[in-house]
Amino acid sequence: MQLGTRWTSGDEPPAAVPAALHAQIAAVDRSIPGDELGQPRPRWTLTFLEGRPIAELDTRVIVALRADGTAVVRHDDDTGFADDDEIV
Repeated sequence: MQLGTRWTSGDEPPAAVPAALHAQIAAVDRSIPGDELGQPRPRWTLTFLEGRPIAELDTRVIVALRADGTAVVRHDDDTGFADDDEIV
């Protein structure tokens, strides 16, 4: 059994987050604009689906592994994946 975890965007991912996701998570974190009003940054949630890691930001941006092991970033808009973005 693998347990998930949560962390704040911009912070170093916890040890439970597979290294294969780190670069894409960092890229998403860099794309989030700073908040001049001091609002908290969104948080990531790591879960596992059929043994594969999925990191989802509170904004519904998802970083997951494709079947070939490469990381893909998508927005959870409930339309599903394109064929080349399939992670299952």
